[in-house]
Amino acid sequence: MQKYIFLIMVIIGLFYLAACSGGDKANNHSAASNGEAQAIVFGTGGTSGTYYPIGGALKPVFEESEFVNNVTVESTGASVANVQNMQNGLNQMSIIMSDVGFDAIEGTGQFDGNSVDVQALAGMYQNVVQIVATTDSGIENVEDLEGKRVGVGKVGSGVEQSAQKVLEVLGLSYDNLSKVTHTGYADSVQEMKNGNLDAAFFTSGIPNSNITDLMQQNDVVFVEIKADIANTLMEKYPFYKSFTIPANDETMYNLAEEVTTVGIQNLIAVSPDLNEDIVYDLTKRYYDYLGSEEISIHALKYLERDQIATDLVVPLHPGAKKFYQEQGLVD
Repeated sequence: MQKYIFLIMVIIGLFYLAACSGGDKANNHSAASNGEAQAIVFGTGGTSGTYYPIGGALKPVFEESEFVNNVTVESTGASVANVQNMQNGLNQMSIIMSDVGFDAIEGTGQFDGNSVDVQALAGMYQNVVQIVATTDSGIENVEDLEGKRVGVGKVGSGVEQSAQKVLEVLGLSYDNLSKVTHTGYADSVQEMKNGNLDAAFFTSGIPNSNITDLMQQNDVVFVEIKADIANTLMEKYPFYKSFTIPANDETMYNLAEEVTTVGIQNLIAVSPDLNEDIVYDLTKRYYDYLGSEEISIHALKYLERDQIATDLVVPLHPGAKKFYQEQGLVD
C-alpha cells in the first residue's frame, strides 16, 4: 500500500513540475511581450571590420537595460545579411548601411521584389566615398577618371555600388576606363603602390587604415565629389549625404586642404517586433553613451548625438521616435 501511495505522490510531483515549467515559459513569453527582460542578438559584420567592435562596445551599454538580460554580438555578412536575419527573426538588432535599408524598404536592388520592413533605432557615422589617386596619375578632378585604371571594390560590394553611381552621374561606365579591377582595399593599395592602378574607390569610415598605409610612402590626391555631381547623387539617391574631410586633423589623414565628398550613413536597425518600451530604453542608453567619456570606438567619437535621428532614410521604430520626440529632436 505504501508503494502505491509513493507512486501516486511521485506522479503528482511530476505533474506539478511540468505545470511550473509551462508556467515559467508562459511567463517568459508574457514578459517579453510586455517589454521585460529578453535576449537580443546584435548582427554586426566581419570581425576585421568596424561593425563588429562597435557591437562589442555597445553590448555592455545595452545590457544595463532592465529589459535586456543578454546581448549576443554576432559576426555576419554585414548589411544585406543583417536585414535578412532580422526579417527571419535571427537578429533583433543590426548595423546596416542606409542604402541597403533604403533598398530593403523600396524592394529594389538586392531586395528586388522583396520589400522588408526595416526600422531604425539611430543613425551612426558615415561610410565616406573616398576616391584616392596617385599624384603621377594626372587625376585632379573626378572627371579625370575617364581613361584611367581604377579599382572599384569587390563585385557586389558597397564600394562598387558607390563607384558605379559616381560614374553614372558623370555619364561614364566601366567601358570608359582603361582598366577596372574588382579588388578589396588592401589589394587596391598594393596595385597602386606597384604602379598598376591610377586610382581606387574606398567607401568606409575615416580614417581608412589602407589609405593611411598608402600615404606613408606615396604621394596621393583625394579626388573631390562636389557641386553638381554631389547634388545630383543626393537627389537621385537620398541615402547620400554631404561630407567634408577636414584639413589639419591628424585623426583624419592630416590633409593640407579639406576635401568635399559624399557619404552613406550607417544605422542601428531594430526588428519591428521589438517592444516599444525596450527600444525606447535602448535608444536612451545609446544617446547617453554618445554624450559620455566612455566611447572607445573612433567612428563614434565624432557623432553629433543631436543629429542621430534626423534625415534618416529608414523610419524610426516607435520606441525610438518617442524618445527623440521627448528630447525635441524630431517632430
